[in-house]
Amino acid sequence: MLNRRKLIASAVLTPLAGLAGSSLSGGAAFAAAGAVPIRLPRPTGPHPVGTTELHLVDAGRDDPFVPGRPRELMISVWYPASRVTAPAPYLLPLTAEVFGEGAAIALQQPVGTVDWAGAKSHGGLLAPVCRGKRPVVLFSPGFGVPRGLASIGVAELASRGYVVVTVDHTYEAAAVEFPGHRVEVQTLPPKPYALLARSTRYADLRFVLDCLEGLDRGENPDAEQRRLPAGLGGILNLDRVGSYGHSAGGLSSIDLLVADPRVRAAIDLDGELGYGYDDPADAPTVAQGTNRPFLLMGSGAIGPGPHDHHTDPSWGLFWDHSSGWKRDLNLPNGRHYSFVDYQALIPWFQRFFTVPPELIANTIGTANTDQVLRAMRTYIPAFFDQHLRHRPYDWTRALPETKFIA
Repeated sequence: MLNRRKLIASAVLTPLAGLAGSSLSGGAAFAAAGAVPIRLPRPTGPHPVGTTELHLVDAGRDDPFVPGRPRELMISVWYPASRVTAPAPYLLPLTAEVFGEGAAIALQQPVGTVDWAGAKSHGGLLAPVCRGKRPVVLFSPGFGVPRGLASIGVAELASRGYVVVTVDHTYEAAAVEFPGHRVEVQTLPPKPYALLARSTRYADLRFVLDCLEGLDRGENPDAEQRRLPAGLGGILNLDRVGSYGHSAGGLSSIDLLVADPRVRAAIDLDGELGYGYDDPADAPTVAQGTNRPFLLMGSGAIGPGPHDHHTDPSWGLFWDHSSGWKRDLNLPNGRHYSFVDYQALIPWFQRFFTVPPELIANTIGTANTDQVLRAMRTYIPAFFDQHLRHRPYDWTRALPETKFIA
């Protein structure tokens, strides 16, 4: 396993290149072992947040990355809770160990400098649910990134009254920890594997929706039949389902929007929709377009300029082929990983050690962290409020650090 972890450490470098604001709360004291503690901004919605995980097994699907085994997934369900309970880990221990090795290389610090394993989320583990039917939103992370690395935005949505389901894409993610202290690290076939990853992600998300339908019927889809919070299935409103994701997860969310009628609205956070195709026009999602609402949120630099539907041919074609509600928003000073937790974590780490300037430049850029977090906490809930809850938002005025693309 050690050799495999050394291999996966290099795979973490690209995701971590999003890790470098200072809206984080908590003291600057080191953890007991001398490692830098992780502090995450608290969600701002009216509800406490609960979370639980499920181990899902798709017995009818052979795993495309490890043939001969059924496809297995780990998901987390975040939801509005009726009271606060002890917090769940930010990353499970073995996931934290594997990810931390790669993070240490990217940060140019010794392994153990950051207390990844001791970090806590703002989701109460198995907290009692807050009753009432809730819209459901699926979240898919970027290529190689553990699902926990978008916890700030996920907890924010849950605090606003959504059930948010985050998905690890096994053997593509840096590490996925299963019950029984089993961890599966990134296991990719020889290149090219882009189309395989894309089709696998789509099948994963559809399977998760199938399992949520079972949960809604009173079933427990967890493979080990572990205890779930009482009434969890009863709060799912599967007539109001949205999806969003970062990078590869963004294109996966749009793929799902186009092809699965259960999904009513989706957000793509800086994911190129032509991924896997030499000509983006050949991507079925791009060629088909959609009549359902979507929001594109691009970074300030990808290739020759800002990532928007004028500079990315895949976004432009999808935009032109789509007839429904659509918006394109850009973070001019942000970079590819400004859309996930790295935007807050890197400035926090800067309080304790020097973060390589090239890492900052390539991952979060020069955008003001507080303003980026404000934008993410505003636009993502506003989009889903408008299209899943019929609560209109004024999209005519952009917040600081953001720009609407005409």
